Amino acid sequence: MVAIDVHQHVWTRAFVDALRARTSPPYLDGWTLILDGEPPYEVDPADHEHRDTTGLELALVSLSSPLGIESLPPEECWPLLDAYHDGALALGAPFGVWAATCHSEPDPERLAADLGRGCAGLQIPATAVPDDRLLDVLTERDLPLFVHPGPASPAPGTPPWWPAVVSYVQQMHAAWHYFHAVVRPRHPRLRVCFALLAGLAPLHSERLIARGGTGRGLVDPDVFVETSSYGPRAIDAIVRELGIDVVVNGSDAPYATAPDPGLGTAADHAIRAVNPRRLLARRESRT
Repeated sequence: MVAIDVHQHVWTRAFVDALRARTSPPYLDGWTLILDGEPPYEVDPADHEHRDTTGLELALVSLSSPLGIESLPPEECWPLLDAYHDGALALGAPFGVWAATCHSEPDPERLAADLGRGCAGLQIPATAVPDDRLLDVLTERDLPLFVHPGPASPAPGTPPWWPAVVSYVQQMHAAWHYFHAVVRPRHPRLRVCFALLAGLAPLHSERLIARGGTGRGLVDPDVFVETSSYGPRAIDAIVRELGIDVVVNGSDAPYATAPDPGLGTAADHAIRAVNPRRLLARRESRT
């Protein structure tokens, strides 16, 4: 089966060089990554070279939002983003690119220019409050939004897995509920995809209703969730809550692999091929 992976990370030479040119976090010292509030992390260069894309029709490259680049002042942010876009767009097939943009001083015109270079849509960190002007740019072009975990400083004494298992999940919960409560009423035509099954936030609909919220049983066909870091049990639970049509395949490579949904051939085809195409296709091009 030919599949689409909507969530991969590749650090190109241009992006690595831009990180090495910095002297304050985030930056690279050789292959040692230095971030605010986190211990030094040794990046394996092999993770970003010679990626196996066998069986993939499309692999969408995503900026590593936990680096905190998008929240930097614009004079620091844009050289890194330009290097990211230049390098990722030069990768060639089967790679595609999620655009990234500056959130400390949003620039809709610059976002429009980056999308015009062929990016599939815009990725934002879950920790960012999405600027309406940026979302208007997406809506005008009928391109999707991808919500990815943002920076996370682990509490002292916590194990290495803490940010991915606790902080990222909490961020995705907040982003999921903020989108439905605040963003969706203002942007009714926007398509959006939440990484890591939105941290399983959709499964909390019973508690949401008990506390005065609404929405159980009302599935928004333009709100998608992506599978990275979860397997058959979590995917099955999300499908029971949201249905199969809004679940899309993502791996978070090189940090993880795309899960086997374990729901049979038809569901596998929907998650890996049909649904990602619907997320990415402009409405006028759909059949």
